[in-house]
Amino acid sequence: MELKRERKVGDGRGQPPAGAADRAAAVTAMPRVGYVVKRYPRYSETFIVNELLAHEAAGMEAVIFALRPPNDTHFQDAIARVRAPVHYLPHAGLRARELWSALSKAALSPGELALGLEAAAGMDVVDVHQSLLLAEQIREHGLTHLHAHFASSPAAVARLAARLAGITYSLTAHAKDIFHDDVDRPALRARLGDASVVVTVSNFNVSHLRDVEGADPDRILRIYNGLDLETFPFEAPAQRPDRIVAVGRLVEKKGFGDLVEACSLLRDLGRHFSCRIIGAGPREGDLRNAISRMGLEGVVTMSGPLPQSEIRREVGSAAVFAAPCVVGEDGNRDGLPTTLLEAMALGTPCISTDVTGIPEILQHGETGLMVPQHAPKELAFAMDRLLLDPSERVRLAVGARGVIERGFDVHHNTARLRQAFLGANVEGDAR
Repeated sequence: MELKRERKVGDGRGQPPAGAADRAAAVTAMPRVGYVVKRYPRYSETFIVNELLAHEAAGMEAVIFALRPPNDTHFQDAIARVRAPVHYLPHAGLRARELWSALSKAALSPGELALGLEAAAGMDVVDVHQSLLLAEQIREHGLTHLHAHFASSPAAVARLAARLAGITYSLTAHAKDIFHDDVDRPALRARLGDASVVVTVSNFNVSHLRDVEGADPDRILRIYNGLDLETFPFEAPAQRPDRIVAVGRLVEKKGFGDLVEACSLLRDLGRHFSCRIIGAGPREGDLRNAISRMGLEGVVTMSGPLPQSEIRREVGSAAVFAAPCVVGEDGNRDGLPTTLLEAMALGTPCISTDVTGIPEILQHGETGLMVPQHAPKELAFAMDRLLLDPSERVRLAVGARGVIERGFDVHHNTARLRQAFLGANVEGDAR
């Protein structure tokens, strides 16, 4: 079965250098990396697009491998600027002969086959098949390293494919892939243990991976998801309409139900304001019902998903950005919401909670306001505080922008990631 391809730039068929010395010389200039993701593109995963664009701006070539096709109805406009070719690894309707065909094409030696079978123990057969196809593509494209976004199925496929092809792999762990109740802990620990580098997006995650999952602390690298700061210009929020905005998937962990209730409380105080929730997701019906039940039509509106440029305009013109994140009943939670980073960059004062890595950037009274989880009353008071005090908005916004400039420049952060890729390849050649 041939790989389905969305688009391709150039021939992408450079052959890997023959000797270890030549390989080391090649990767010293720039790695050639295969990015493994669950679906591509995804409306909510702007951090992956930002990362790829920054790599390409620095001259790094990448090839994207998606385990599933996209299933979103809207996409961010920045995706069109990504030059990397996209390959969709077949996943549906797998038949035994296709698995055996992929295995034969892999042309593995007995030793390589044994190592592969060891790594494949307990894996889903579809993941094994995709790993075999990916190993073939690694050789075809002359890839020197694989990087998986999310420590779930993308890391499982990258781990096995890298072992079969004799290259290194790394992964970025985010949130659901390490915190959700459904996470297969032994499989996660195997993926962490075999990765040359384990990247994660907050210090909170670093501690969890080290202390709970037993990852090697010397191979954990905290790299915050970055922003192209030129795309997010700061504007002081002194003169803005009394409008609250929230952005994200309509799921439990975003806490938008608490936001709707807080708006009801704020309305009952006699305040005149509006609130707009931007996004789509399975809880849309519940939220609309709550808005209707509380009589908030015309006060709280839901726009559905919007292009990134429109989201920037909406967030950049609001007086308050609300991100009342919670830990879900299933353990799911945000790692460090990209939308929160974007609001802080644009100069919109933020209110959020103490979930995972959020306190690392949002210090109460300095770079934003912190309220407890599931606390609509405290959230309402915090929103009221910012709506009523333009000087407080400006003070918090200036502090927040400083945090973003110091730690979240995507070009600086992806340079650290490329150095990790290079180190992995040099280490791999030495073994």
